[in-house]
Amino acid sequence: MPSKKKLTRSKIVKKLDTVFSQYIRLKNSVDEIATCFTCGKQDHWKKLQNGHFQSRKHYTTRWDEINCQVQCAGCNVFKYGEQYKFAVNLDAKYGEGTAERLHIKAQQIIKLSDFELEDMIKRYKNFVDSM
Repeated sequence: MPSKKKLTRSKIVKKLDTVFSQYIRLKNSVDEIATCFTCGKQDHWKKLQNGHFQSRKHYTTRWDEINCQVQCAGCNVFKYGEQYKFAVNLDAKYGEGTAERLHIKAQQIIKLSDFELEDMIKRYKNFVDSM
């Protein structure tokens, strides 16, 4: 039996991004309807996006469940994530200072191994499959 071809790091990250996005949108939906965190628009979870308060370039917050919230394409793409509203809503939902803590966390450096990323893929895939 031939061995399974090892995925490149970029493909592992992309796979994790996909399953994590599904998890965030499903976790925040009721009867498959989710609400945009910044403007309140409601739609099927598949039509909405996983918005990041701190940019995806920061691995410390890229897959952080508080940093990531459901957003419509209008807010996430065309309005550049509505960062001010995002911060206000984070503080309202999770407590004063949450946005600032995420900003500080994003400045830290983390190095995740391929094994750790693949473990996260398995964990979030299990969550998605059970929802």
